[in-house]
Amino acid sequence: MPLEPLTHTVMDLTMASWRSHGPGPAVVCVHGAGVSSREMLPFVEVLGRTHDAWSVDLPGFGRSDKPDDPPTVAGLADVLAAWLKAAEPAQPCLLGGSFGCQVAVELATRFPGLISALVLVGPTVDPHARSAARLAGQWLRNSVRESPRMMPLNVADYRDAGLRRVLASFGASMRDRIEDKLPYVDVPVLVVRGGKDRMVSQAWAEEVTRLLPYGRLSVMEGLPHMVPYRDPHGLAREVAAFLREAGS
Repeated sequence: MPLEPLTHTVMDLTMASWRSHGPGPAVVCVHGAGVSSREMLPFVEVLGRTHDAWSVDLPGFGRSDKPDDPPTVAGLADVLAAWLKAAEPAQPCLLGGSFGCQVAVELATRFPGLISALVLVGPTVDPHARSAARLAGQWLRNSVRESPRMMPLNVADYRDAGLRRVLASFGASMRDRIEDKLPYVDVPVLVVRGGKDRMVSQAWAEEVTRLLPYGRLSVMEGLPHMVPYRDPHGLAREVAAFLREAGS
């Protein structure tokens, strides 16, 4: 299905999104810190062949409005919840990538009943790496394994957001204690880790899964942090199988 660009106004902000309206259950993708839907769209195109696939630009990023206030996890979750109510994807599964996992978990714990399932792809931040120096080192080690085609997308995203907002989003990510919220997620959750991800260790992925009441872990071998961009077909198969098992 072709990608359909959409806009919705919520909480005095215009939110940009893209949709590929396939026949299956709805899946809404939430991007990571400092970036936008650009890195998610190859996955949305593939998943949209079988599912009602969406990706949304959080406020401050991509083509969505740029508020003056710096981003926070709670604030982004509030706006995302309002957007879900306005856009009306039917009982969606929320798929977060990296920092998007933190926003998705925040939403799941504070707005029960708004979503039917979660997929956490490369969930950040490992409590044992919660410092700027450690995260920077992990990012550098991981970046050499990412597709070089992502570089111009990242540059465009950072330009759109601006340096202050990009840094603020990484700061919000580091301050957020996702581990304290995971036990309160009451929907089925698929945790996905790229086997070569240098930002999310196997031990942390297993801990995330253990903390979730209804979690299961899938490791996609040979892949780095940005699984949706590197292997959209493989991730689409994982998500489809998970949703079948979860009854979504």
